[in-house]
Amino acid sequence: MTIHTRPFGRTGWNVSEIGFGAWAIGGNWGDVDEGQAREALLAALEAGTTFIDTADVYGDGRSERIIRGVLKQWRGPRPIVATKAGRRLSPHVASGYTYENLESFVERSLENLGVETLDLLQLHCPPTEVYYRPEVFDALDRLAAAGKIRYYGVSVEKVEEALKAIEYPNVASVQIIYNIFRQRPADLFFREAKARNVGVIVRVPLASGLLTGKMKHDTKFSEDDHRLFNRHGEAFDVGETFAGVPYEVALDAVEAIRPLVPAHTTMAAFALRWILMADAVSVVIPGAKSRAQAEANAAASALPALSAEVMQALRTIYQVEIAKYVHHRW
Repeated sequence: MTIHTRPFGRTGWNVSEIGFGAWAIGGNWGDVDEGQAREALLAALEAGTTFIDTADVYGDGRSERIIRGVLKQWRGPRPIVATKAGRRLSPHVASGYTYENLESFVERSLENLGVETLDLLQLHCPPTEVYYRPEVFDALDRLAAAGKIRYYGVSVEKVEEALKAIEYPNVASVQIIYNIFRQRPADLFFREAKARNVGVIVRVPLASGLLTGKMKHDTKFSEDDHRLFNRHGEAFDVGETFAGVPYEVALDAVEAIRPLVPAHTTMAAFALRWILMADAVSVVIPGAKSRAQAEANAAASALPALSAEVMQALRTIYQVEIAKYVHHRW
């Protein structure tokens, strides 16, 4: 299996266009035992994945430590590992984004991952005010100068935050939600990111599993799955769960999409291929909780381009059924 690669902004890296999102192997997605988690990550690496995205709060460091264990055994090319910091703050407020706090988060991630330098550190969906505090980005520059991080970026909730972040000259990447149900980033942000040669990491590509086409009105989620406990934004931004689209509305839209999926292609692979049609995207990071899911995600890279007619049909479904719930919010 070959995963195509794309340049990652101005870092000089070429990364697999399908990466591995390691939230699910950390927590908040129902029970995933460590053996399963390791197998899923190993399968992604074997399939050619060279970009892993995690965070210090995924399972309170469990995700980072699982990655460390797998990479210790892995004999292939070393992947880029991106992590995130900031959500350990309690309360999670802009004033907490100090050099001292960020340094302590970085030190903890260095230990969890077993490395001397983090490849990429991302601010983890900080309050909007953080983007208007140059001293936060100065702190990141200091951490880079000290050799603790190679590059830094931001993980954002809103397009406006992304546009503000890339005004800072050393922001190397932006992670943002983009999928068939969240199309706004393609309007202005992608154009600006390309113009500034900023790497774009796409998360929530399958709208928390909705775009696999496997969910139904009576699908049950476990108590520790955010698709149950964060459906209305009770724990964190509601846009992270089902991309912020009301569940029943999304199920109807999935049925409208289903006839557009080619024979012998899964809806999940089709949804990932749709994202890759945007050349501003550097890497998309679907999660996987099993070897089979990781292999299926990787296979999306080999799918042929979607036709202009299919792209327009998906745009219309978004505009008619989905946009009114999400377009103005994020």
